[in-house]
Amino acid sequence: MKTKLVLTSLFAVGFISLTNYATAQTDKEKDTQWQKDHPRREQVNNRVENQKERIDKKEANGTMSKAEGDKLKKNDREIKHEEKDMAKQNGGHITKQEQKTLNQQENKNSKKIKEH
Repeated sequence: MKTKLVLTSLFAVGFISLTNYATAQTDKEKDTQWQKDHPRREQVNNRVENQKERIDKKEANGTMSKAEGDKLKKNDREIKHEEKDMAKQNGGHITKQEQKTLNQQENKNSKKIKEH
């Protein structure tokens, strides 16, 4: 009985792992040409979107007020605006240093989200 349970558990873990791998591959294949051509911008923009979702969840569950959430979302919009301005100056791309700068700003905003 114990062996059957172990084998079933191993099979389930293996199946889930394969499913997650296949999903990741499918998501990667779904990337638009823009996403493939601008990986630094894509990474920064994904962080902005993830943080917006985190703020929305905290507002929804009551651990953050709407006013606090609005302030943090405003910070993220300013970072996104800065990212667009940087890209305009460099043929649509951002440099590694610009990406680092933007991520440092996102890190500060992320810490503020965690505090609430």
